Amino acid sequence: MLYPRILKPVSDRIFAASGLLLLSPVLLIAALAIRMKMGTPVVFRQTRIGRLDKPFLFLKFRSMTDEKGADGKLLPDDKRLTPFGKFLRSSSLDELPQLWNVARGEMSLIGPRPLLPEYLPRYSAFERRRHEVSPGITGWAQVKGRNQLSWSEKFRLDVFYVDHLGLRLDLQILWMTVCAVLGRRGISQQGHVTMTPFLGSDVHSLDRNE
Repeated sequence: MLYPRILKPVSDRIFAASGLLLLSPVLLIAALAIRMKMGTPVVFRQTRIGRLDKPFLFLKFRSMTDEKGADGKLLPDDKRLTPFGKFLRSSSLDELPQLWNVARGEMSLIGPRPLLPEYLPRYSAFERRRHEVSPGITGWAQVKGRNQLSWSEKFRLDVFYVDHLGLRLDLQILWMTVCAVLGRRGISQQGHVTMTPFLGSDVHSLDRNE
């Protein structure tokens, strides 16, 4: 238990702080480009759920405009995603601000991706186990298919990670993440910019026995 309780949180913060320092030129260039192409805000902020169902303010570089239709409502995501935003997503550069979340102890480098608060009442007991660990910038589900997976597949992989959390698995995920980012795989689900909303295990036909 030494690794998940002590070594992992400490190493997360050290690597995140180091990453913010080393990647500061990249962060600055990306921020300036977003400011010039899409205006402000440069960073997208949204409440997400962390370990033990605790909410926190999730950070990400902005990749979509605030363009609205004639009815005054925001246009669909695919209409607001700019070419530069597509590049940020395909290269995973949009995820870099989450190093600040990791440095603050709200996230880990590796773990289940943090999801929206409105999903909490929709989880089965099995699905909710994903919140037994800190959410991550990358994770087992991300390297196994990311947004091309169904929700049920994602949750099974998330809970697998919870049950098998260890240094060896984390190192494997880090290596597979590098390969996935370079190959730009699994960025979006077919017909969607990212992933369809999670409507509940009954809707998505999750087998709770798995």
